[in-house]
Amino acid sequence: MGKPANLPQQLDSMLRQAVALQQNGALAEAGELYREILELKPRHFDALQLLGALALQAGRLEEGVELLKKALAVNARQAPIHSNLAYALNALRRFDEGLASAERALALQPDFPDALNNRGNAQAGLDRPLDALGSFDRAIVRTPAFAQAWNNRACVLRDLGRPEDALASCDRALELQPGYPDAWSNRGNALSDLNQPQQAEQSYRRALELAPSFADAWNNLGLTQIDLDRHADALASYQRALAVNPDAAETHWNESLCLLQMGQLEAGFRAYEWRWERDRIKAGRRVFAQPVWLGDFPLEGKTILLHAEQGLGDTLQFCRYAALVSKLGAKVVLEVQPELLRLLTTLDGVDQLIEAGQPLPPFDCHCPLLSLPLALGTKLDSIPSATPYLFAQTRAAETWRVRLNDGAQGRLKVGLVWAGGNRPHVAELRKNDARRSIAFERLAPLLDVPHVQFFSLQKGAAARQLADSGMGHAVIDYTEELHDFADTAALVAQLDLVISVDTSTAHLAGALDRPVWILNRFDTCWRWMLERSDTPWYPSARLFRQPELGDWGSVILAARDALAGLTRLTATRA
Repeated sequence: MGKPANLPQQLDSMLRQAVALQQNGALAEAGELYREILELKPRHFDALQLLGALALQAGRLEEGVELLKKALAVNARQAPIHSNLAYALNALRRFDEGLASAERALALQPDFPDALNNRGNAQAGLDRPLDALGSFDRAIVRTPAFAQAWNNRACVLRDLGRPEDALASCDRALELQPGYPDAWSNRGNALSDLNQPQQAEQSYRRALELAPSFADAWNNLGLTQIDLDRHADALASYQRALAVNPDAAETHWNESLCLLQMGQLEAGFRAYEWRWERDRIKAGRRVFAQPVWLGDFPLEGKTILLHAEQGLGDTLQFCRYAALVSKLGAKVVLEVQPELLRLLTTLDGVDQLIEAGQPLPPFDCHCPLLSLPLALGTKLDSIPSATPYLFAQTRAAETWRVRLNDGAQGRLKVGLVWAGGNRPHVAELRKNDARRSIAFERLAPLLDVPHVQFFSLQKGAAARQLADSGMGHAVIDYTEELHDFADTAALVAQLDLVISVDTSTAHLAGALDRPVWILNRFDTCWRWMLERSDTPWYPSARLFRQPELGDWGSVILAARDALAGLTRLTATRA
Protein backbone atom coordinates (compact mmCIF):
# COMPACT_ATOMS: atom_id res chain seq x y z
CA MET A 1 0.00 0.00 0.00
CA GLY A 2 1.45 3.40 -1.00
CA LYS A 3 1.67 6.52 1.15
CA PRO A 4 -1.56 8.57 1.38
CA ALA A 5 -1.94 11.35 -1.16
CA ASN A 6 -2.42 13.94 1.58
CA LEU A 7 0.86 12.91 3.36
CA PRO A 8 2.32 16.46 3.56
CA GLN A 9 -0.82 17.73 5.34
CA GLN A 10 -0.87 14.69 7.60
CA LEU A 11 2.80 15.22 8.52
CA ASP A 12 2.19 18.94 9.18
CA SER A 13 -0.71 18.10 11.45
CA MET A 14 1.35 15.48 13.34
CA LEU A 15 4.24 17.93 13.67
CA ARG A 16 2.00 20.69 15.10
CA GLN A 17 0.56 18.19 17.58
CA ALA A 18 4.06 16.97 18.60
CA VAL A 19 5.36 20.53 19.10
CA ALA A 20 2.32 21.35 21.24
CA LEU A 21 2.94 18.23 23.36
CA GLN A 22 6.62 19.16 23.75
CA GLN A 23 5.75 22.73 24.77
CA ASN A 24 3.32 21.38 27.39
CA GLY A 25 5.96 19.07 28.86
CA ALA A 26 4.56 15.81 27.43
CA LEU A 27 8.02 14.90 26.15
CA ALA A 28 7.58 11.13 25.80
CA GLU A 29 4.39 11.57 23.77
CA ALA A 30 6.03 14.25 21.61
CA GLY A 31 8.96 11.89 20.98
CA GLU A 32 6.59 9.11 19.90
CA LEU A 33 4.95 11.40 17.36
CA TYR A 34 8.30 12.62 15.95
CA ARG A 35 9.30 8.97 15.48
CA GLU A 36 6.01 8.22 13.70
CA ILE A 37 6.69 11.15 11.34
CA LEU A 38 10.17 9.77 10.63
CA GLU A 39 8.74 6.33 9.84
CA LEU A 40 6.58 7.99 7.19
CA LYS A 41 9.32 10.34 6.00
CA PRO A 42 12.83 9.42 7.30
CA ARG A 43 14.40 12.72 6.11
CA HIS A 44 11.76 14.99 7.65
CA PHE A 45 13.94 17.94 8.67
CA ASP A 46 11.82 19.36 11.49
CA ALA A 47 11.10 15.96 13.07
CA LEU A 48 14.82 15.09 13.02
CA GLN A 49 16.00 18.34 14.57
CA LEU A 50 13.16 18.56 17.14
CA LEU A 51 13.58 14.91 18.19
CA GLY A 52 17.32 15.61 18.40
CA ALA A 53 16.71 18.59 20.67
CA LEU A 54 14.36 16.44 22.76
CA ALA A 55 17.04 13.75 23.14
CA LEU A 56 19.53 16.40 24.34
CA GLN A 57 16.97 17.72 26.81
CA ALA A 58 16.57 14.18 28.20
CA GLY A 59 20.36 13.72 28.47
CA ARG A 60 20.53 11.16 25.62
CA LEU A 61 23.46 12.93 24.03
CA GLU A 62 24.68 10.30 21.57
CA GLU A 63 21.17 9.88 20.17
CA GLY A 64 20.78 13.65 19.93
CA VAL A 65 24.05 13.98 18.01
CA GLU A 66 22.96 11.36 15.45
CA LEU A 67 19.56 12.98 14.91
CA LEU A 68 21.00 16.50 14.55
CA LYS A 69 23.59 15.21 12.05
CA LYS A 70 20.77 13.62 10.02
CA ALA A 71 18.85 16.91 10.10
CA LEU A 72 21.94 18.77 8.86
CA ALA A 73 22.36 16.22 6.06
CA VAL A 74 18.90 17.38 4.87
CA ASN A 75 19.57 21.11 5.39
CA ALA A 76 23.06 22.23 6.44
CA ARG A 77 22.24 25.94 6.46
CA GLN A 78 20.63 26.12 9.91
CA ALA A 79 22.90 27.87 12.42
CA PRO A 80 20.84 26.90 15.53
CA ILE A 81 21.18 23.19 14.70
CA HIS A 82 24.94 23.43 14.23
CA SER A 83 25.03 25.25 17.58
CA ASN A 84 22.90 22.57 19.30
CA LEU A 85 25.21 19.93 17.86
CA ALA A 86 28.20 21.85 19.27
CA TYR A 87 26.52 21.86 22.69
CA ALA A 88 25.99 18.08 22.56
CA LEU A 89 29.52 17.33 21.36
CA ASN A 90 30.97 19.51 24.13
CA ALA A 91 28.87 17.66 26.70
CA LEU A 92 30.39 14.42 25.34
CA ARG A 93 33.85 16.02 25.69
CA ARG A 94 34.36 15.79 21.92
CA PHE A 95 35.65 19.35 21.93
CA ASP A 96 37.37 19.33 18.52
CA GLU A 97 34.09 18.36 16.86
CA GLY A 98 32.16 20.77 19.09
CA LEU A 99 34.40 23.62 18.00
CA ALA A 100 33.96 22.72 14.32
CA SER A 101 30.15 22.70 14.72
CA ALA A 102 30.16 26.04 16.54
CA GLU A 103 32.33 27.55 13.77
CA ARG A 104 29.86 26.29 11.13
CA ALA A 105 27.03 27.96 13.03
CA LEU A 106 29.00 31.22 13.17
CA ALA A 107 29.87 31.05 9.48
CA LEU A 108 26.10 31.07 8.81
CA GLN A 109 25.24 33.63 11.52
CA PRO A 110 28.39 35.50 12.61
CA ASP A 111 27.29 36.93 15.98
CA PHE A 112 24.94 34.15 17.09
CA PRO A 113 25.25 34.32 20.92
CA ASP A 114 24.36 30.66 21.53
CA ALA A 115 27.03 29.51 19.05
CA LEU A 116 29.60 31.90 20.53
CA ASN A 117 28.87 30.43 23.97
CA ASN A 118 29.22 26.87 22.66
CA ARG A 119 32.41 27.82 20.84
CA GLY A 120 33.79 29.22 24.10
CA ASN A 121 33.01 25.96 25.92
CA ALA A 122 34.77 23.96 23.18
CA GLN A 123 37.82 26.25 23.35
CA ALA A 124 37.89 25.94 27.15
CA GLY A 125 37.73 22.15 26.79
CA LEU A 126 40.68 22.30 24.39
CA ASP A 127 42.67 24.26 27.00
CA ARG A 128 42.45 27.54 25.08
CA PRO A 129 41.09 29.78 27.85
CA LEU A 130 42.01 33.12 26.24
CA ASP A 131 40.18 32.19 23.03
CA ALA A 132 37.25 30.99 25.11
CA LEU A 133 37.14 34.28 27.02
CA GLY A 134 36.97 36.12 23.68
CA SER A 135 34.00 33.98 22.59
CA PHE A 136 32.08 34.51 25.84
CA ASP A 137 32.77 38.25 25.75
CA ARG A 138 31.42 38.45 22.18
CA ALA A 139 28.29 36.52 23.20
CA ILE A 140 27.76 38.95 26.09
CA VAL A 141 28.21 42.01 23.86
CA ARG A 142 25.39 40.64 21.67
CA THR A 143 23.21 39.52 24.61
CA PRO A 144 24.19 41.25 27.88
CA ALA A 145 21.59 39.24 29.83
CA PHE A 146 23.08 35.85 28.77
CA ALA A 147 23.54 34.30 32.23
CA GLN A 148 25.12 31.07 30.92
CA ALA A 149 27.84 33.01 29.08
CA TRP A 150 28.62 35.04 32.24
CA ASN A 151 28.89 31.78 34.19
CA ASN A 152 31.07 30.04 31.59
CA ARG A 153 33.24 33.14 31.39
CA ALA A 154 33.85 32.78 35.15
CA CYS A 155 35.23 29.26 34.60
CA VAL A 156 37.85 30.40 32.10
CA LEU A 157 38.78 33.41 34.22
CA ARG A 158 39.63 30.93 37.00
CA ASP A 159 41.70 28.93 34.50
CA LEU A 160 43.53 32.17 33.66
CA GLY A 161 44.33 32.76 37.34
CA ARG A 162 41.87 35.66 37.71
CA PRO A 163 39.61 34.56 40.59
CA GLU A 164 38.40 38.09 41.52
CA ASP A 165 37.16 38.60 37.95
CA ALA A 166 35.63 35.12 37.99
CA LEU A 167 33.72 36.00 41.16
CA ALA A 168 32.38 39.21 39.55
CA SER A 169 31.31 37.23 36.47
CA CYS A 170 29.42 34.69 38.64
CA ASP A 171 27.73 37.52 40.52
CA ARG A 172 26.57 39.01 37.21
CA ALA A 173 25.14 35.61 36.16
CA LEU A 174 23.31 35.38 39.50
CA GLU A 175 21.88 38.91 39.21
CA LEU A 176 20.36 37.77 35.92
CA GLN A 177 19.30 34.33 37.17
CA PRO A 178 19.33 34.03 41.00
CA GLY A 179 18.27 30.37 40.94
CA TYR A 180 21.20 29.20 38.77
CA PRO A 181 22.91 26.31 40.61
CA ASP A 182 25.98 26.13 38.32
CA ALA A 183 26.74 29.80 38.89
CA TRP A 184 26.46 29.37 42.68
CA SER A 185 28.85 26.41 42.52
CA ASN A 186 31.31 28.31 40.30
CA ARG A 187 31.06 31.25 42.68
CA GLY A 188 32.14 28.87 45.43
CA ASN A 189 35.11 27.78 43.28
CA ALA A 190 36.23 31.39 42.81
CA LEU A 191 35.94 32.05 46.55
CA SER A 192 37.94 28.90 47.23
CA ASP A 193 40.68 30.19 44.89
CA LEU A 194 40.64 33.40 46.94
CA ASN A 195 41.20 31.35 50.16
CA GLN A 196 37.74 32.23 51.50
CA PRO A 197 36.44 28.74 52.39
CA GLN A 198 33.59 29.84 54.70
CA GLN A 199 32.06 32.00 51.96
CA ALA A 200 32.73 29.26 49.40
CA GLU A 201 30.80 26.79 51.55
CA GLN A 202 27.79 29.15 51.64
CA SER A 203 27.76 29.33 47.83
CA TYR A 204 27.94 25.53 47.44
CA ARG A 205 25.12 25.14 50.00
CA ARG A 206 22.97 27.54 47.96
CA ALA A 207 23.68 25.53 44.79
CA LEU A 208 22.63 22.35 46.62
CA GLU A 209 19.42 23.92 47.96
CA LEU A 210 18.51 24.65 44.35
CA ALA A 211 19.74 21.28 43.00
CA PRO A 212 20.13 18.63 45.73
CA SER A 213 21.51 16.09 43.22
CA PHE A 214 24.21 18.42 41.87
CA ALA A 215 27.19 16.05 42.07
CA ASP A 216 29.83 18.68 41.19
CA ALA A 217 28.63 20.98 43.96
CA TRP A 218 28.84 18.13 46.51
CA ASN A 219 32.37 17.39 45.29
CA ASN A 220 33.39 21.07 45.49
CA LEU A 221 31.83 21.38 48.94
CA GLY A 222 34.03 18.47 50.03
CA LEU A 223 37.16 20.28 48.79
CA THR A 224 36.20 23.38 50.77
CA GLN A 225 35.54 21.29 53.88
CA ILE A 226 39.16 20.07 53.57
CA ASP A 227 40.22 23.75 53.59
CA LEU A 228 38.17 24.12 56.79
CA ASP A 229 39.86 21.06 58.37
CA ARG A 230 36.57 19.11 58.41
CA HIS A 231 37.72 15.88 56.81
CA ALA A 232 34.86 13.65 58.01
CA ASP A 233 32.37 16.16 56.55
CA ALA A 234 34.36 16.16 53.30
CA LEU A 235 34.13 12.36 53.07
CA ALA A 236 30.36 12.57 53.58
CA SER A 237 30.10 15.19 50.79
CA TYR A 238 32.11 13.00 48.40
CA GLN A 239 29.79 10.10 49.22
CA ARG A 240 26.77 12.28 48.35
CA ALA A 241 28.43 13.15 45.02
CA LEU A 242 29.21 9.49 44.27
CA ALA A 243 25.65 8.43 45.10
CA VAL A 244 24.54 10.66 42.20
CA ASN A 245 27.46 9.88 39.86
CA PRO A 246 29.29 6.67 40.87
CA ASP A 247 31.79 6.97 38.00
CA ALA A 248 33.00 10.52 38.79
CA ALA A 249 36.77 10.06 38.68
CA GLU A 250 37.49 13.49 40.21
CA THR A 251 35.32 12.72 43.24
CA HIS A 252 36.90 9.29 43.77
CA TRP A 253 40.30 10.98 43.50
CA ASN A 254 39.37 13.65 46.07
CA GLU A 255 37.99 10.94 48.35
CA SER A 256 41.29 9.04 48.07
CA LEU A 257 43.31 12.12 49.06
CA CYS A 258 41.04 12.71 52.06
CA LEU A 259 41.32 9.07 53.23
CA LEU A 260 45.12 9.20 52.88
CA GLN A 261 45.28 12.49 54.81
CA MET A 262 43.26 10.80 57.57
CA GLY A 263 45.78 7.93 57.68
CA GLN A 264 43.32 5.40 56.23
CA LEU A 265 45.99 4.14 53.84
CA GLU A 266 44.45 0.88 52.63
CA ALA A 267 41.14 2.44 51.56
CA GLY A 268 42.98 5.56 50.39
CA PHE A 269 45.42 3.76 48.09
CA ARG A 270 42.58 1.64 46.67
CA ALA A 271 40.65 4.78 45.73
CA TYR A 272 43.89 6.41 44.52
CA GLU A 273 43.79 4.10 41.48
CA TRP A 274 40.99 6.31 40.14
CA ARG A 275 43.74 8.80 39.20
CA TRP A 276 44.04 6.99 35.87
CA GLU A 277 40.47 7.95 34.95
CA ARG A 278 41.07 11.68 35.54
CA ASP A 279 41.17 13.75 32.37
CA ARG A 280 44.43 15.40 33.41
CA ILE A 281 46.22 12.09 34.21
CA LYS A 282 44.59 9.72 31.71
CA ALA A 283 46.74 10.86 28.79
CA GLY A 284 49.90 9.97 30.71
CA ARG A 285 48.81 6.43 31.53
CA ARG A 286 51.28 3.84 30.27
CA VAL A 287 49.68 1.06 28.27
CA PHE A 288 51.70 -2.14 27.88
CA ALA A 289 50.82 -5.57 26.55
CA GLN A 290 52.14 -6.98 29.84
CA PRO A 291 49.75 -6.98 32.83
CA VAL A 292 49.87 -4.45 35.64
CA TRP A 293 50.87 -6.02 38.96
CA LEU A 294 48.88 -4.91 42.01
CA GLY A 295 50.00 -7.68 44.33
CA ASP A 296 47.58 -10.13 42.74
CA PHE A 297 50.03 -12.78 41.42
CA PRO A 298 53.46 -14.12 42.47
CA LEU A 299 56.57 -12.34 41.18
CA GLU A 300 59.09 -15.14 41.76
CA GLY A 301 61.31 -15.40 38.68
CA LYS A 302 59.55 -12.55 36.85
CA THR A 303 60.96 -9.25 35.59
CA ILE A 304 58.86 -6.28 36.67
CA LEU A 305 59.05 -2.75 35.31
CA LEU A 306 58.45 -0.10 37.97
CA HIS A 307 57.89 3.27 36.32
CA ALA A 308 57.90 6.80 37.71
CA GLU A 309 54.77 8.94 37.44
CA GLN A 310 53.86 12.46 38.53
CA GLY A 311 56.59 14.59 40.14
CA LEU A 312 60.21 14.15 41.21
CA GLY A 313 59.20 14.15 44.89
CA ASP A 314 56.82 11.24 44.22
CA THR A 315 59.65 9.22 42.68
CA LEU A 316 61.98 10.02 45.58
CA GLN A 317 59.33 8.96 48.09
CA PHE A 318 58.14 5.75 46.44
CA CYS A 319 61.33 4.38 44.90
CA ARG A 320 61.92 2.85 48.37
CA TYR A 321 59.47 0.10 47.38
CA ALA A 322 61.91 -1.35 44.80
CA ALA A 323 63.71 -3.27 47.57
CA LEU A 324 60.46 -4.83 48.81
CA VAL A 325 59.50 -5.90 45.28
CA SER A 326 62.97 -7.40 44.78
CA LYS A 327 62.52 -9.46 47.99
CA LEU A 328 59.45 -11.10 46.38
CA GLY A 329 61.82 -12.77 43.91
CA ALA A 330 61.43 -10.35 41.01
CA LYS A 331 64.10 -8.82 38.84
CA VAL A 332 63.37 -5.09 39.10
CA VAL A 333 63.70 -2.66 36.19
CA LEU A 334 63.14 0.93 37.38
CA GLU A 335 62.38 3.74 34.92
CA VAL A 336 62.87 7.26 36.31
CA GLN A 337 63.13 10.90 35.26
CA PRO A 338 66.55 12.00 33.88
CA GLU A 339 67.20 14.34 36.84
CA LEU A 340 67.11 11.37 39.23
CA LEU A 341 69.05 8.81 37.22
CA ARG A 342 72.51 9.22 38.81
CA LEU A 343 71.15 9.50 42.35
CA LEU A 344 69.04 6.35 42.05
CA THR A 345 72.06 4.21 41.12
CA THR A 346 72.49 4.09 44.93
CA LEU A 347 69.03 2.53 45.49
CA ASP A 348 68.82 -1.04 46.80
CA GLY A 349 66.82 -3.72 44.97
CA VAL A 350 67.14 -2.38 41.40
CA ASP A 351 68.59 -4.70 38.76
CA GLN A 352 68.38 -2.22 35.89
CA LEU A 353 67.85 1.54 35.94
CA ILE A 354 66.39 3.17 32.82
CA GLU A 355 66.08 6.86 31.96
CA ALA A 356 62.51 7.81 30.99
CA GLY A 357 62.19 7.95 27.22
CA GLN A 358 64.87 5.34 26.54
CA PRO A 359 64.04 1.87 25.09
CA LEU A 360 62.81 -0.60 27.68
CA PRO A 361 64.23 -4.12 28.15
CA PRO A 362 61.88 -7.13 28.10
CA PHE A 363 59.66 -7.48 31.19
CA ASP A 364 56.78 -9.70 32.35
CA CYS A 365 54.61 -7.19 34.24
CA HIS A 366 54.69 -3.59 35.40
CA CYS A 367 53.54 -1.27 38.17
CA PRO A 368 53.45 2.54 38.44
CA LEU A 369 55.42 3.66 41.50
CA LEU A 370 52.44 5.12 43.35
CA SER A 371 50.49 1.87 43.00
CA LEU A 372 53.14 -0.04 44.99
CA PRO A 373 51.70 0.84 48.44
CA LEU A 374 48.40 -0.73 47.28
CA ALA A 375 50.13 -3.75 45.74
CA LEU A 376 52.11 -4.36 48.93
CA GLY A 377 49.22 -3.69 51.33
CA THR A 378 50.83 -0.70 53.08
CA LYS A 379 49.16 0.31 56.34
CA LEU A 380 50.07 3.14 58.69
CA ASP A 381 52.17 0.79 60.82
CA SER A 382 53.84 -0.96 57.87
CA ILE A 383 55.19 2.01 55.90
CA PRO A 384 58.75 1.02 54.86
CA SER A 385 60.34 3.84 56.86
CA ALA A 386 63.99 2.73 57.14
CA THR A 387 66.28 5.55 56.00
CA PRO A 388 68.61 6.34 54.40
CA TYR A 389 67.66 4.46 51.24
CA LEU A 390 69.44 6.93 48.93
CA PHE A 391 73.07 8.01 49.30
CA ALA A 392 75.28 10.84 48.17
CA GLN A 393 78.31 9.93 46.08
CA THR A 394 81.31 9.85 48.42
CA ARG A 395 83.84 11.90 46.48
CA ALA A 396 81.39 14.71 45.63
CA ALA A 397 80.14 14.79 49.24
CA GLU A 398 83.70 15.15 50.54
CA THR A 399 84.34 18.08 48.17
CA TRP A 400 81.20 19.81 49.48
CA ARG A 401 82.17 19.07 53.10
CA VAL A 402 85.33 21.11 52.72
CA ARG A 403 83.63 23.97 50.85
CA LEU A 404 80.65 24.23 53.21
CA ASN A 405 82.82 24.14 56.32
CA ASP A 406 84.96 26.93 54.87
CA GLY A 407 81.82 28.97 54.20
CA ALA A 408 80.16 28.25 57.56
CA GLN A 409 83.19 28.93 59.78
CA GLY A 410 81.87 26.72 62.58
CA ARG A 411 78.25 27.89 62.32
CA LEU A 412 75.25 25.61 61.80
CA LYS A 413 74.87 24.77 58.07
CA VAL A 414 71.22 25.13 57.00
CA GLY A 415 69.81 24.71 53.46
CA LEU A 416 66.74 26.69 52.36
CA VAL A 417 64.00 26.01 49.79
CA TRP A 418 61.08 28.45 49.65
CA ALA A 419 59.13 27.52 46.51
CA GLY A 420 57.91 24.41 44.76
CA GLY A 421 57.53 24.02 41.02
CA ASN A 422 55.20 26.39 39.22
CA ARG A 423 52.64 24.77 36.90
CA PRO A 424 50.38 27.67 35.90
CA HIS A 425 48.76 25.83 32.98
CA VAL A 426 46.85 23.44 35.30
CA ALA A 427 44.33 25.16 37.59
CA GLU A 428 44.43 22.66 40.49
CA LEU A 429 48.27 22.51 40.43
CA ARG A 430 48.55 26.29 40.16
CA LYS A 431 46.47 26.56 43.34
CA ASN A 432 48.57 23.96 45.20
CA ASP A 433 51.83 25.50 43.99
CA ALA A 434 50.72 28.95 45.16
CA ARG A 435 49.63 27.61 48.54
CA ARG A 436 52.77 25.56 49.24
CA SER A 437 55.31 28.21 48.17
CA ILE A 438 56.41 31.41 49.89
CA ALA A 439 58.40 34.44 48.77
CA PHE A 440 62.03 34.41 49.91
CA GLU A 441 61.42 37.63 51.91
CA ARG A 442 59.07 35.70 54.22
CA LEU A 443 62.12 33.83 55.54
CA ALA A 444 63.64 37.07 56.93
CA PRO A 445 62.96 36.12 60.62
CA LEU A 446 65.00 32.93 60.14
CA LEU A 447 67.93 34.84 58.66
CA ASP A 448 68.30 36.81 61.93
CA VAL A 449 69.04 33.68 64.00
CA PRO A 450 72.71 33.90 65.06
CA HIS A 451 75.37 31.20 64.57
CA VAL A 452 73.77 29.91 61.37
CA GLN A 453 75.12 29.93 57.82
CA PHE A 454 72.37 29.51 55.25
CA PHE A 455 72.81 27.88 51.84
CA SER A 456 70.29 28.14 49.01
CA LEU A 457 68.93 24.91 47.57
CA GLN A 458 66.28 26.76 45.55
CA LYS A 459 66.14 26.01 41.82
CA GLY A 460 63.80 27.35 39.15
CA ALA A 461 62.27 30.80 38.63
CA ALA A 462 61.92 31.48 42.38
CA ALA A 463 65.73 31.28 42.80
CA ARG A 464 65.95 34.83 41.39
CA GLN A 465 64.18 36.16 44.50
CA LEU A 466 67.42 35.68 46.47
CA ALA A 467 69.36 38.24 44.43
CA ASP A 468 66.36 40.59 44.19
CA SER A 469 65.63 40.61 47.94
CA GLY A 470 68.55 42.64 49.25
CA MET A 471 69.11 39.81 51.78
CA GLY A 472 71.22 37.62 49.50
CA HIS A 473 74.34 38.36 51.57
CA ALA A 474 72.92 36.12 54.32
CA VAL A 475 72.69 33.07 52.05
CA ILE A 476 75.50 31.33 50.14
CA ASP A 477 74.25 30.17 46.74
CA TYR A 478 75.97 27.30 44.94
CA THR A 479 72.86 26.19 43.03
CA GLU A 480 74.38 27.00 39.62
CA GLU A 481 76.63 23.99 40.24
CA LEU A 482 73.69 21.63 40.92
CA HIS A 483 72.69 19.98 37.64
CA ASP A 484 70.78 16.94 38.90
CA PHE A 485 69.69 15.37 42.18
CA ALA A 486 72.98 13.52 42.66
CA ASP A 487 74.70 16.93 42.76
CA THR A 488 72.10 18.25 45.22
CA ALA A 489 72.36 15.11 47.37
CA ALA A 490 76.13 15.56 47.74
CA LEU A 491 75.59 19.09 49.06
CA VAL A 492 72.59 18.20 51.27
CA ALA A 493 74.54 15.32 52.84
CA GLN A 494 76.93 17.90 54.34
CA LEU A 495 74.25 20.19 55.81
CA ASP A 496 73.17 20.07 59.45
CA LEU A 497 69.55 20.84 58.50
CA VAL A 498 67.32 21.54 55.50
CA ILE A 499 64.34 23.90 55.91
CA SER A 500 62.02 23.51 52.95
CA VAL A 501 58.48 24.02 51.80
CA ASP A 502 56.74 20.86 50.54
CA THR A 503 58.88 20.13 47.49
CA SER A 504 61.16 17.45 46.07
CA THR A 505 64.20 18.66 48.06
CA ALA A 506 62.35 17.85 51.30
CA HIS A 507 61.88 14.28 50.03
CA LEU A 508 65.54 14.13 49.04
CA ALA A 509 66.67 15.17 52.53
CA GLY A 510 64.30 12.63 54.11
CA ALA A 511 65.50 9.82 51.83
CA LEU A 512 69.13 10.68 52.72
CA ASP A 513 68.13 10.66 56.42
CA ARG A 514 69.22 14.27 56.85
CA PRO A 515 67.30 16.46 59.33
CA VAL A 516 64.61 18.33 57.41
CA TRP A 517 61.99 20.78 58.60
CA ILE A 518 59.02 21.00 56.25
CA LEU A 519 57.08 24.27 56.21
CA ASN A 520 53.64 22.91 55.43
CA ARG A 521 50.47 24.51 54.12
CA PHE A 522 47.18 24.09 56.05
CA ASP A 523 45.45 22.05 53.32
CA THR A 524 48.34 19.64 53.51
CA CYS A 525 49.39 17.18 50.83
CA TRP A 526 47.96 13.76 51.75
CA ARG A 527 51.38 12.24 52.52
CA TRP A 528 51.89 14.45 55.59
CA MET A 529 48.50 13.44 57.06
CA LEU A 530 46.89 15.57 59.78
CA GLU A 531 47.89 17.13 63.11
CA ARG A 532 51.32 15.48 63.20
CA SER A 533 54.68 17.17 63.60
CA ASP A 534 56.39 13.97 62.46
CA THR A 535 55.85 11.65 59.49
CA PRO A 536 56.19 7.87 59.28
CA TRP A 537 57.60 8.29 55.76
CA TYR A 538 60.77 10.09 56.92
CA PRO A 539 62.02 9.68 60.52
CA SER A 540 64.37 12.68 60.13
CA ALA A 541 61.56 15.09 59.16
CA ARG A 542 59.69 17.56 61.34
CA LEU A 543 56.54 19.33 60.13
CA PHE A 544 55.70 22.96 60.87
CA ARG A 545 52.02 23.33 59.93
CA GLN A 546 49.95 26.40 59.16
CA PRO A 547 47.32 26.82 61.92
CA GLU A 548 44.90 28.13 59.28
CA LEU A 549 44.80 28.63 55.52
CA GLY A 550 47.52 31.01 54.33
CA ASP A 551 49.10 31.71 57.76
CA TRP A 552 52.81 31.50 56.98
CA GLY A 553 53.72 34.02 59.69
CA SER A 554 53.08 31.51 62.49
CA VAL A 555 54.99 28.79 60.64
CA ILE A 556 58.09 30.97 60.09
CA LEU A 557 58.11 32.16 63.72
CA ALA A 558 57.81 28.58 65.02
CA ALA A 559 60.69 27.50 62.77
CA ARG A 560 62.76 30.51 63.88
CA ASP A 561 62.24 29.64 67.57
CA ALA A 562 63.13 26.00 66.91
CA LEU A 563 66.25 27.04 64.98
CA ALA A 564 67.35 29.38 67.76
CA GLY A 565 66.87 26.49 70.20
CA LEU A 566 68.94 24.20 67.97
CA THR A 567 71.82 26.69 67.76
CA ARG A 568 71.84 27.06 71.58
CA LEU A 569 71.86 23.28 71.95
CA THR A 570 74.70 22.95 69.44
CA ALA A 571 76.69 25.69 71.19
CA THR A 572 76.22 23.95 74.57
CA ARG A 573 77.44 20.62 73.16
CA ALA A 574 80.42 22.35 71.56
